[in-house]
This record gives sequence, structure tokens and C-alpha cells, in this order.
Amino acid sequence: MPPVARREEFHETMHGVDIVDPYRWLEDQDSPETRSWIDAENAYTHALLDNFPGRDVIRQRLSALARHDDQGTPFERGGRLFYRNHKPDDDLWTLDVKKGDKAETLLDPHPMSPDHTTDIDLEDLTPDGTRILYTVRRGGEDESELHLRDVKTHADLADVMPRALYRGASLRPDGTGFFYGLQDRAKGVRVRYHVIGKPLSEDKEIFGDGYGPNDWVWGGFSEDGRHAVYSVQYGWAKNDLFVQTPPLSGPIKPIAQGLQAHVWAGYAGDHLLAQTDLDAPNMRIVEIDPAHPSPDHWRTIVPAGPDAIDGFTAVGGRLVVQYLHDVVSRLVVYGLDGKQQGEIPLPGLGTVRALRGEWKSDRLYIGFGSFTTPRITLRASVAKRTTEMIYRANVPFDADSIEVKQVFYSSKDGTRVPMFLVQKKGTPADGARPTLLYGYGGFDIAERPQFNDYAVWFAEQGGVYAVANIRGGNEYGESWHKAGMLDKKQNVFDDFIAAGEWLVSNKISSPDHLAIEGGSNGGLLVGAALTQRPDLFRAVLCEYPDLDMVGYYRFKNNNPPALLEYGDASKPEEFKFLFAYSPYQKVVQGTRYPAVFLRTGDEDTRVPPLQARKMTARLQATSSPDRPVVLLYDTKSGHAGGEPLGKAIDDSSLELAFLASQLGIAVHAP
Repeated sequence: MPPVARREEFHETMHGVDIVDPYRWLEDQDSPETRSWIDAENAYTHALLDNFPGRDVIRQRLSALARHDDQGTPFERGGRLFYRNHKPDDDLWTLDVKKGDKAETLLDPHPMSPDHTTDIDLEDLTPDGTRILYTVRRGGEDESELHLRDVKTHADLADVMPRALYRGASLRPDGTGFFYGLQDRAKGVRVRYHVIGKPLSEDKEIFGDGYGPNDWVWGGFSEDGRHAVYSVQYGWAKNDLFVQTPPLSGPIKPIAQGLQAHVWAGYAGDHLLAQTDLDAPNMRIVEIDPAHPSPDHWRTIVPAGPDAIDGFTAVGGRLVVQYLHDVVSRLVVYGLDGKQQGEIPLPGLGTVRALRGEWKSDRLYIGFGSFTTPRITLRASVAKRTTEMIYRANVPFDADSIEVKQVFYSSKDGTRVPMFLVQKKGTPADGARPTLLYGYGGFDIAERPQFNDYAVWFAEQGGVYAVANIRGGNEYGESWHKAGMLDKKQNVFDDFIAAGEWLVSNKISSPDHLAIEGGSNGGLLVGAALTQRPDLFRAVLCEYPDLDMVGYYRFKNNNPPALLEYGDASKPEEFKFLFAYSPYQKVVQGTRYPAVFLRTGDEDTRVPPLQARKMTARLQATSSPDRPVVLLYDTKSGHAGGEPLGKAIDDSSLELAFLASQLGIAVHAP
């Protein structure tokens, strides 16, 4: 039996509505009672799942799929390639550098912590490749440190920015200093400038004064260092843009301000180029003259079309534009005169994961993957539009035995929604396939086809892995995003529920064989789905979730800009739609809910883990033995990771054992 959480009669009145919160006491993360409850929950989870028949087979298969050579898409600077690297026995990614045929490790995070919970990431590097700026993150918290390293000597400089919330950093191309965004959760983000070799006390605030905690403020240098660009993003639907020439000393000039649109911009030489959805929900690319920045003077280079523009890179004197065609990537080359010069071929239907190039170089590095293609790297000539594969991850699975289908279904309001199905070739549509349906639906993020260990495992077990491209992301441009935010968030849940209904009505699966998965905003998604349609699903994976949307506005470490995406329950007009779906408030005693596996950790400083704690207690109070509710709670991991690979594999094997136990999967080795 699960631990019994103390229930208290806590009531508060919000906008005339009585809010009952029986597990408010679990919001205190450090209280002895909460810590004792967490320990009991972990013990219950492990007692239930550690010895599940087939768990060792699951763990071995996940280990084989995860422990292999892997490389990230490289940056080329000063004749060197810089890339993340992973060896089969590594728990963490290293940062490697290669010159000619000689490759060596530039940064290895493994010695930084005995349990391998401290990680590193590259923030920026100088054009000549002699200095890098990188972060050190301990555990899975969002807070980090900023460090500088000399590439030739492999030694860190004395300049160290202490643990804090850094929101981007940009090295001056000559290597003499860098911008960094420093966030105070109460005041917001400020862009500061540090002169390398000077005391931190002499750092100057350059931009951001007057903006609040809900505003994302960012600043960076142009590739040649002749300009600086500053942006203020208001949630995920609009931003303001400013430029400064020369950086640090010139006037900061507004370029786009007060527009109800995105204007994402950067310099290519002296050309200020921007991707915008102003008068173009599917995005267009324009050139802006800082002397005449009014939108009336913008010169359209790439007009909006039927496919959403998913980004662009200025490389080799040209623009490489990434499109999404029904969620599949295409790359098209344009001149600055707007003339289309042709497509860069990609090795199948999949996702461009990264584009790396420079304005003065013709070489472009492309990271690519799909459900059946592990990470590969292509090196392209933009002028010739030719590619060569320079890296492919070698993952032990039979790609030829797996098929990927894309289907389209109708949501509650008739909206046409795409969904990918990954399964073994010849899988029968008998209505009994164990199926895992994944979704996200928010924050302007598209869920693109990419290699996924869970997808491979489900296919190998004779099941189906499904990804629903629901509203809230940018699969079909900004209109698709806005149709799933604020008071329209219910569209996201309706889309996801309709995906489950389609899987059942088309005899792919059944309510007894259908599970759902989501993390972060996707955790909110599956939380809403399980409370609105508990009859449709047998099991739920709910990871690092947002669940108490009524209390969210008052939580510490609640990622304030997210209020502009979700809404703020302290405002009467927004409380109404948040209370209408908030999963924690919608748990009804006596309802037969699916089995639920919740996962979070102490170091999640972006999505308060108290939400998973409270939801676990509330669901367990009404759960039945055949549909258990379990919590896996890590004291070191969080939203930004913090788990060494070995532990991540172990925890994932618990998740799949949980699904196998609920969906009736007789686990076998491939």
C-alpha cells in the first residue's frame, strides 16, 4: 500500500471560489514531515517495481540504446571543430576539440563530482577558437556558474561568475569580455558586461533596467563584434528588439517595440536580418535598416508561405532557411536578394536538430535525426547545395524492421492534427497494441521526429509509440501556438484526448492498453488528460510536471515568464480558465483513475516539485491497488538534468517496468 499522507482541511477563497487544498503542507520542501513522506514514497515505488519480471531485460536494452559513441553538431572556429562527445562508458558529455586529424578532450565534467551529477555546457567561443565560455551546473537546477577556458593551454582563466541564474552569455569576438544575462527572480534579468581580468565588482549593467520578472532580457554581440543586439521577450508570443553600434559605447536604439509579434534578429555582416510573424503567422524573413526601423520600411527577403519557417542561418553570404512541412524539416537556400537558389538535400523525413555556420564561410554543419535515424552530422557547401556525412551514431537496433507513419485526425473543434506512429513492420491493428502516446503542446515548441529510446523499445515489444503534434507548439506557425495558450489551453487537451480516441477507434489500441507521457508543460498535459478522461487511459507517465495551476503564481521558483503563457490565477479573468482545468483541483474522490507514475526532484528550480508531491498524495487517496500511483523523487536531479547516465537508465527502466505491468507487456529481449 502507498504511504498515507496527512490530510488537512485547508481552505482559501479566490475570486469568490472556495479552494480546498488538503496537501498544502507538502509545499514545505524542507520540513521533516515532507522529507519523511518523500522517503516513504521512494521506498514504495522501488518495492513495487524493482523486482518486476523483465526489468533487468529492460535495463539492459536501454543501456545498449544509450551507451554508444555519440557527437553533437560541431562549431568550426579558427580551423578547429568544437563538439560535445559521448563515449559508451561515459555518464556525461565531454567537450572535445579537433584540429586536422587530432581530437582531444577540452572539458571533462566527470572529475567535477564523484557521483557525476555536475555537468558542463558550451555558451560561446571566439571566432579564432582560442577562448570558450562555458557553464558548470551542479545537479539538475537551472542555476549555474560561468567559466572561461584558454583552448591552447586547456586552463581556466581566473574569471569565474558564481552560481546564479544566467540567461545567456556572449563573448566579444576579440575575447576581451562578454555579456551575460543575470536573473533576479524578483526583479528580472539584466544584461551586464564583464571585462576579462577585472574584478566582478566592476561589471556594468548595460541593458534591462525597468523590465520586470516576467520579461526575458538578452544581449549579444554580432559575429564580427561591430554591433550588439538586445531583445526583451514577453512570454513566448512577442518581443522587442534593440541594437547598439558600436557595442557598449553607442546609443541603444529601438528597432521593434510594442509590436504584437516576434522579431528575432541578428547581424550578417552589416545586414540586420530578422525572422518575424508580423503580418505573417508562418513567419517571413526581412532586412531592417536601423536608420529607418519602422515595419513599413522592412524589406522582405523570404516571404511567408504555406509551410512554417522554423529558423534560418546566415552562412556563406546566403540564407539557409529551415521549414517545417507537416512537422518534417526542409532546408532552402536564398540570396539576400530574395531569390531561391535551391534545397539542401536531407537523408530522409526527419528533423534538422542544429545548423552551424558563419557568414564568411561556405561550410554548414547540419545535425539531423528521425525516429529511425540516430544522430548524424552532415557537412554542406551552401553555394553548391551538396552534403557529405561526416558522423553517424552507431546504435544497436534494426532500423529496417521499424516503420513510421504519419496520420491526421480531427480534434473536438474539427482542427486537423498530425500524429506520428512508430511500430514494427507488420504490427496488426487488432485493438490490443500496447501504446504510449506522447505530447507537449505549449511554449512555441514543435515536437519533431527524432530518435527516441522509448519509441524503439515499444516497437520491439510489438507495441506502438505515438507523438501527437497538438496545438501550443509551432508546428504550423504562430497561429498554432496561440491557439493553445492562455484561455485557449483547453484546445491542447482536446487535441491530445482526440489522439487517444483516434488510436482506439482505429483499432491501434484500447483504453486498457493505452498509456500517455509528458514532462514539464507536457506533465500538465497528461495531468489534464487523466483528470478529464480517466476512462481513456490505463497508465500515465507524468514527469517534472506543472499541475497546480491555481497556486502556480505564488510558488517560489515558478519561472515567472510562464505566467504569460499559462495565465495568472491572481487575476480574476485568468483564474476562471485556469481553475476550469487545473489538474490538482480536478481530482475527484471515488473516481477510477489510470495508474500514474510521477517523477520529479529537489533541484527542479523551474517547475516547483511541490506540484508532483501534492498531486501524488491526492491521487493516492483515491487510487485502487490494481492502478497504483507512485512517485520517483530524486534529491539531486531537476529540470536541467543532474542525473548521470547510469542512474537515468535505471530510473527509465522503472518507468518502462511500470508501463509493462499496466499494459500487459510480456517483456522480451529484441
